[in-house]
Amino acid sequence: MSDINQIQIVHLDSATIGPSVKLNKPDIPHDWVSFERTLEDEIVSRLKDADVVITNKVAITKEMLAELPKLKMIAISATGYDKIDVKACHDKGIIVSNIRDYAQQTVPEHTFALILALRRSISAYFDDVRQNEWQKSGQFCFFNHPISDLKHSTLGILGSGSIGSEVIKIAEAFGMKVLKSARKGERNIKDGYTSFEDVLKQSDIITLHCPLNNETKDLIALPEFQMMAKKPLLINVSRGGLVNETDLITALDEELIAGAAFDVLTSEPPSDDHIIMKNLDRSNLIVTPHIAWASEQAMQTLWDQLIGHIEHFHHGKPRNTL
Repeated sequence: MSDINQIQIVHLDSATIGPSVKLNKPDIPHDWVSFERTLEDEIVSRLKDADVVITNKVAITKEMLAELPKLKMIAISATGYDKIDVKACHDKGIIVSNIRDYAQQTVPEHTFALILALRRSISAYFDDVRQNEWQKSGQFCFFNHPISDLKHSTLGILGSGSIGSEVIKIAEAFGMKVLKSARKGERNIKDGYTSFEDVLKQSDIITLHCPLNNETKDLIALPEFQMMAKKPLLINVSRGGLVNETDLITALDEELIAGAAFDVLTSEPPSDDHIIMKNLDRSNLIVTPHIAWASEQAMQTLWDQLIGHIEHFHHGKPRNTL
């Protein structure tokens, strides 16, 4: 694009950016329109004059794009892009850029916060304290729940990209053995990797750091839970849909795993009758509301990168394109 033309930028879901973020605007001629939230039936009308749209979880489909001939760029304020029909964008010449390498600290730290909370039964003991179990015990401590160290245990990593690699560094600092999983079904295993099946069989803790796509949907379901010989903890801070949630509850019921901690669900926000929400009374199940990515530092980095993408696109040099 010419760098002298004024463009309209529409942010469809500004409420997905935390209040601590300094919301810098691009240093180009532009009109800025912002909505905290956008429903599906509002998308096309709000984008009819837009050159650039910013979206995190608001989906942009092929059918919508057909009604948006002016749209030239989709700036995703996240790394995951499963909400965008990237092929349809490519066919129409629409640039799609995502955010990369901004969460290497926040997501791994949240991963280990969840691991430690389960491994040391922190949530369970805190619930006991709130229920006066400490006073009732009659001594300085009590032992209602298991507590285990991380050192010498085995961590299985499903997805060893930039975030998974940082998780590995933390695990090694704890003195853990790390198994990097090959892709499910892969038979020619590269050096440094372990087959998917062996990771399931050998791990004390399994953590997921994969994108959600046709290959990874229901990556872990009942057959995979039944392979988990060491009854591991399962951590998912990546995408809802990687784990079959109904089978997860079955795995907890049948003690195929020792516990689970999820930051992501298939439906966000979940309904009251979502199967995970109906099981929150379990002491070995922790759910956080998709905030592993959301440290103040990471969100500011995300926003600054996003604005940079728009500026680079406007000057004819798009980056982080899909």
